[in-house]
Amino acid sequence: MNLKMWLTALQVIPKISREEWDRLDIVSRWLVAARAAVLILTFLSAAVAGLLAARDGLFHWANWLLLTVGLVMAHATNNLLNDYVDFQRGVDEDNYFRTQYGPQTLQQGLLTKRQLLAYAAAAGAVALGCGLALAVLRGWPILVLIAVGAVFVLFYTWPLKYIGLGEIAVLLVWGPLMVGGGYFAITGQWNASVLLASLPCALGATTVIFGKHIDKREADKAKGIHTLPVILGERVSRISVMVLVALQYLLVGLLVWMGYFSWVTLVVVFGLYFSLPLWRMLARPRPASPPEEAKSFWPMWFVASAFYHYRAYGILFLAGLVLQMAIR
Repeated sequence: MNLKMWLTALQVIPKISREEWDRLDIVSRWLVAARAAVLILTFLSAAVAGLLAARDGLFHWANWLLLTVGLVMAHATNNLLNDYVDFQRGVDEDNYFRTQYGPQTLQQGLLTKRQLLAYAAAAGAVALGCGLALAVLRGWPILVLIAVGAVFVLFYTWPLKYIGLGEIAVLLVWGPLMVGGGYFAITGQWNASVLLASLPCALGATTVIFGKHIDKREADKAKGIHTLPVILGERVSRISVMVLVALQYLLVGLLVWMGYFSWVTLVVVFGLYFSLPLWRMLARPRPASPPEEAKSFWPMWFVASAFYHYRAYGILFLAGLVLQMAIR
């Protein structure tokens, strides 16, 4: 057991040598292979669904735990399958972007294909088990949500990402599907206002994937992967991320104006402080070589700042929802 590595893998995607990998316990290996640091994006959506249910007096702990574990494990399954599909298609060869910022366990020989698929199957089984338990509690609509989620888990890497639909998929999954569907899984009720309230989460997750795809635009273009930044070009993509970030704050203001959120949820405006590095980066093209301050996380550039901002924004968003309930 290596608690220090567990905590590290939950915060960053560590670069691991073969010698370091051989000394890791199985949990640490799973966390590194599944890119556990980014699973907070899914936890934030599940937490928002739970808080919106609590706001309406419909919260159920067991349902929320099943939802959260299921969604996080589904995300982990997607990350593992992403690496498997990219390896099979030869995407990660020749020092491709993915192998530069963290271990691609198949490409670097840290795991065999059978071992990685076992990791993915274990995570997928937990996700499916949680989903089926919720289906027993909430009925057949949960099976529809599971089926839709499975499509995104299995087909995000290919073909969705290859045809400019990866970013759209993230927008739909991390907002309406996770938060809106999660709200139903907890409460047994549908709520149109929840779908609108889910959009700040959806936009935040989309800025992260958009930033990542801008960073590897040239590499993706060379591999025939037509993400939106490849299709739109860097300048339009950078402007698109600026718009998405602005909408995160404007939507909360709209929901306050509509009366769905209390004024205390405007605590999210403090997230603007954490957005400053991202705005500065988005104002200029991506550097051709790593600036001094970026050498520790290069080749991640836009994605690093987008993730930094959304993690802070998401925590503030949750804090606002908690304060709203406390005042009531």
